[in-house]
Amino acid sequence: MPWKSPTAGTCCKNLSSAVEKTSHQHRDCLRKHAEEGTVTEAPEPPPMLLPPAELPRTQIIERTRHRYEDIHRLLEKRWTISAIARRLSLDRKTVRRFRDTDLDELLASARERRPNGVLEPFKAYLNTRFTETRGQVSGTRLFLEIQARGYRGSRQVVRKHLAALRAGTAEPVRADIPSPRKITSWIMRPRETLTESQDERLLQVRLACPDITRACDLARAFADMVRHQHGYLLLEWIRQAEQDAPKPMKSFAGFLRQDLDAVTAGLTLPWSSGVVEGHVNRVKTLKRAMYGRASFALLRARILTQP
Repeated sequence: MPWKSPTAGTCCKNLSSAVEKTSHQHRDCLRKHAEEGTVTEAPEPPPMLLPPAELPRTQIIERTRHRYEDIHRLLEKRWTISAIARRLSLDRKTVRRFRDTDLDELLASARERRPNGVLEPFKAYLNTRFTETRGQVSGTRLFLEIQARGYRGSRQVVRKHLAALRAGTAEPVRADIPSPRKITSWIMRPRETLTESQDERLLQVRLACPDITRACDLARAFADMVRHQHGYLLLEWIRQAEQDAPKPMKSFAGFLRQDLDAVTAGLTLPWSSGVVEGHVNRVKTLKRAMYGRASFALLRARILTQP
């Protein structure tokens, strides 16, 4: 998490990154909670067990696996981050992420990035019907049944999934869990702006994972400090985060402690460098829009002209 000038906006941005990373690290908790809820609702075991499923070796998963092996092979040879990035044509941030993250977590992230597809919402129903009929059901019948439930895809897609179920190569239906970015947006927004559905889903997330619950409580306490300019509470917040918070939140607290006086002033005083940073962003935008197509005189005139 790169440290920038200690403005309230920068602090909230870095805090949001810490919350999102915490949510990503604990997706297994959310998935386990969702699967347990699904099992609890089923009163009887299915009449026929599906064959053991194998995860399809998709392009993005294979690329992630090979990239991880290439980066760690070069790291063992004591190559630098910059040298590896040049050799593999990658960004240095990507190389660092593959260096610091376990392969299982990278593969889980790759699986989450795969598109759901038009059939994904109906796979649970198809699998249930398949087990209820012990595999003796036609693709045409299943197509008509899910079409009545809102399916808008082709008949061929249903037949392919049915064939994969019979062969035991169908991918397990993923639990319907919110993404880390969505969880972060629910946590960072003011509570009164959440809808009933969003508030209920966030409650389920909090029940599923104590670490996300702790990150949520700390993030909301910090947001209240920013909103009400209670910078005098910052040191106590840092102590609590360093004591029992998830690792990304502890890291964020450590960055705050590095420049404690400046951050405290930023969360207390009504002045900030936000206006200056806004002008800098405006100048950069103009430069990029005019790059290679206009003269310096025109750039100067646009910068000096009031928006």
